[in-house]
Amino acid sequence: MNRASVYSPYQTRKPIFSINFVSTISTLSSSSSLQTIPNSHSTSISNPLYRFLPQTQNPNNIVNIICSALKQQSHHHLSHLQNDLKPLLPHLGGQEISRVLLRFQSEYSSALIFFNWVRTGLGLRLTTQNYCIALHILACSKKFPQAMTLLCELLQLVRDGDAAHKDDIFHSLVVCAEDCNWDPVIFDMLIKAYVKAGMIRDGFICFKKTLEVGFVPSVIACNCLMNGLARLNCLDQCWEVYEDMGRIGIHPSVYTFNILTNVLCKDGDVEKVNAFLDKMEEEGFDPDIVTYNTLISSYCRKGRLGDAFYLYKIMFKRGVMPDLVSYTALMHGLCKQGNVREAHQLFHRMVHRGYYPDIVSYNTLISGYCNEGKLPECKSLLYEMIKNGVYPDDFTCTVVIEGYGKEGKLLSAMNFIVELQKFQVSISHHIYDYLVVALCQENRPFAARSLLERSSQDGYLPDLDIYNKLIESLCQSNNVTEAQVLKAEMVCKNIKPNLITYKALINCLCLINRTVEGESLLKEMVESGLPPDSEICRSLIKGYCKERDVAKAESLLRFFATEFQVFDSESFNELIKIFCEDGDMTKLLELQDRMMKVSFSPNSLTFKYAVHGLWKTTRQEKDNLLLD
Repeated sequence: MNRASVYSPYQTRKPIFSINFVSTISTLSSSSSLQTIPNSHSTSISNPLYRFLPQTQNPNNIVNIICSALKQQSHHHLSHLQNDLKPLLPHLGGQEISRVLLRFQSEYSSALIFFNWVRTGLGLRLTTQNYCIALHILACSKKFPQAMTLLCELLQLVRDGDAAHKDDIFHSLVVCAEDCNWDPVIFDMLIKAYVKAGMIRDGFICFKKTLEVGFVPSVIACNCLMNGLARLNCLDQCWEVYEDMGRIGIHPSVYTFNILTNVLCKDGDVEKVNAFLDKMEEEGFDPDIVTYNTLISSYCRKGRLGDAFYLYKIMFKRGVMPDLVSYTALMHGLCKQGNVREAHQLFHRMVHRGYYPDIVSYNTLISGYCNEGKLPECKSLLYEMIKNGVYPDDFTCTVVIEGYGKEGKLLSAMNFIVELQKFQVSISHHIYDYLVVALCQENRPFAARSLLERSSQDGYLPDLDIYNKLIESLCQSNNVTEAQVLKAEMVCKNIKPNLITYKALINCLCLINRTVEGESLLKEMVESGLPPDSEICRSLIKGYCKERDVAKAESLLRFFATEFQVFDSESFNELIKIFCEDGDMTKLLELQDRMMKVSFSPNSLTFKYAVHGLWKTTRQEKDNLLLD
């Protein structure tokens, strides 16, 4: 069998139905389109008294007046007409718009001028049927780009749930075909428009409806739909389209087979792939570069390098020269298995055969070397690519920077950024994020702070999470003053501190005996609408207990319980422990009574502290008696 003929983008096969297409779909509609077009925004024009009005004021004459203006081929005339028609405009509804369009079926430019005037000049909401008549006119006039633009606009209105466009577009196009000239290409275009708009499942339904009424889509529309279904991983529907193609006599193209090869590779059954390739050759299609690249990439992803290189050799025998994609896929497969040196040799072979490496080829090797911790080779390749006019992208920079991070060489990573900037390479924000977090994890908050200041000159603005990481790191090393400066900087940049920010600062202040300042931050936090949690309560209570300000600790514990329903037993026990250490059981029991009134309950640790306090008190009394 010979290869399928080359189709133009909008070429369709002749319908296989009888001459009167509309009669075959009479079950879809029992009346003409003009009878089904809603007239929602026009008033009734059946008043018999209208015939006594002058022609220019008679609502029954609105279609004739507009058509007369359009025949003068003047867009400006329509603009002037808008003022003259003001009293009649409430009577211009979907039915009238359709009648005007139908009168200009053979003059697409006048129809389009009127359509756009109604839509933009008058601001009226056009119905689905209005759009469909305009689409038929454009398709019949072979104005395919304008028709596709209008189709996509209509699909967007349907997707947005516009109340005026709830009708089924396929059905509306069929119904409107009863009253105007039409070209079957419009149904082909509708399938492609659905795919273009990302409405793949709707495109599949449209394809099925098209077959039901006896229309044969073009191989290009079928390929477009199958490609969309493959991207969506609707593999069964993909094969269904292919089977329908064979059933109704649509000859596949090499592109059809390439799509299905990709579908089979996704499915993971290599034996089916081989059988399908045999069938492809039986149909008279030789695998092309796309077919081979699809298979090589699939084999490499699955770790079947032997099969991938076997195909690579077969390509030469069949006169299909491997291209950049072929070599890059093989290099990726080799790097994935840790054979980076072999991948680099293949890279040199590719260059020797006249192919110029692109960013993907370089990134494949650089990533491979980084995974093996061979950073000098990475830098060498990076300088080579810049020398050859291929500039590193975000992936290149990220891989190398993270490679330095894995080796614990963050200083080298920061120096590397400076080198890249000399070559005018843009450093993305997430790379700065990575470095700041990595430096904080290594307990080097001042280095992270310095990087933050330098990177701000590149327009880098850290988000709340990055600020919090740095504040937490500063607080962990008890540099709370620097952390507070950073918090003030956040606020100046309209970044609102959250619970994590306040928690880190309050905890640090309490640890270094600055609990009063911690409580001030608590008040600030509450005033900003952030409720505290048990960890903040614990930090403040422990801080005051450590400073022996038990009255303040008790007051704050009651405040947390009554205002925020925070009942932290650890904080309660910390306070109990202080009273037990003092050995004053009377005060201890009084404290317990007060706390139980605000719903604090003692636990096993509370009793342990109380028993210890009683033992301590009893021992002191015995010691005093012995002394006496």
